[in-house]
Amino acid sequence: MIPLDLSLFGTDPWWLVLIKVVVLFVVLLVWTIFNVWYERRLVGKMQHRLGPIMNGPFGLGQALADGMKLLIKEDFRPKSADRVLFTLAPLIAGTAAFTAWSVMPFGGEVEVFGVRTRLQLTDLPISVLVILAVASVGIYGFVLAGWSSNSPYSLLGALRSSAQMISYELSMGLALVAVFLHSKSMSTSQIVEAQGQPLLIFGQDWGLQSWYFLLLIPSFVIYVISMVGETNRAPFDLPECESELVSGYLTEYSGFRYAIYFLAEYINMATVSAVCTTLFVGGYHAPWPINWLVPAMDQGWWGPLWFALKVQLFISLFVWLRGTLPRFRYDQFMTLGWKWLIPISLVWVMLVATVRIARAEGWLANPLVIGIAAVVVIALFALWWLLDREPEPEPESTAAFDPFAGGYPVPPMPGQRLPEQADVLHAEAERTHT
Repeated sequence: MIPLDLSLFGTDPWWLVLIKVVVLFVVLLVWTIFNVWYERRLVGKMQHRLGPIMNGPFGLGQALADGMKLLIKEDFRPKSADRVLFTLAPLIAGTAAFTAWSVMPFGGEVEVFGVRTRLQLTDLPISVLVILAVASVGIYGFVLAGWSSNSPYSLLGALRSSAQMISYELSMGLALVAVFLHSKSMSTSQIVEAQGQPLLIFGQDWGLQSWYFLLLIPSFVIYVISMVGETNRAPFDLPECESELVSGYLTEYSGFRYAIYFLAEYINMATVSAVCTTLFVGGYHAPWPINWLVPAMDQGWWGPLWFALKVQLFISLFVWLRGTLPRFRYDQFMTLGWKWLIPISLVWVMLVATVRIARAEGWLANPLVIGIAAVVVIALFALWWLLDREPEPEPESTAAFDPFAGGYPVPPMPGQRLPEQADVLHAEAERTHT
């Protein structure tokens, strides 16, 4: 385990902690308003539309006006809804969305009013697990929203949302295990610092850093897919699909309570993007070749700029997916998670752990071990290919297809007659006519 230096955390004066909390809260609110405008403009460009252009320069005032409308809009509660849980549910979701940012590193060590500190509210030896735990608590906000609304559409949307988040949290967590193995830490600041180490290519330092999206490509791809499913965004927006569930768990919400869910969705989108930036794309470190040519731009107050740009790129990916891909069916979505992402993640984690142990023990220097490993991999691939072969297609039946065989649907629709009954009625009608 790499020695963890958390000496700067927990020693800030109270006024500096308060400044960090207020700045973090304001940044997330302003960033959410910007992302609402940004998504509309980018989707408009993709669909050859203008997007918001009327209110404010470049239409920037439109998102602010929509937010004010939600705050002053009539906020009602269905008569049959649970009074306490109906109000508590959005508060849980909103609180969890803000809490996850408490351990997110915006930058390295700087000086603020003569005090040396890090641009991060706090850090822990298990900061990444704290983020996953907070995301799990946020699920209760969606489940309680559907249950307390006492509406079938809301309940179905809540069940979908809980199953979706739990399923994709598993693949997301497994994707992060490889990062823990490489960085030998679960601290967010320590993982970022580990990625700042030079990546040697043929023994030469070309200024590239050890960003884990290069070293752990399968984990990076699995995490990116999982973070889209975790945030209920298109093409995985099945808990809110209007063609089936009206608005899902949000069907009975309006006004300020609806605004909290709307805010939580966009903050969660930024949260998973920030986690991806922190764990895979170097966090607040400057990209190559800037870090190589101008080392001064890879430290100090430049960190928040690089961090924000990287997070915004991942948010652009969310918008791009929304504007280009159709919605999945629910069975396809769950199949992707349980039958593909989770098994692949397990195999990849075992492979990474095996390689790291082999390096530490010097096994890779033995040609016999390498040969045995190659034979095992080939044997496993052959076994998978044999088990995955499609069965021979059954010969097509020459009998006429009867859509009502077996009495389907049961019971028959009003006015519907099964083929046997229709034949009997037709024979009786002909006999009567003659």
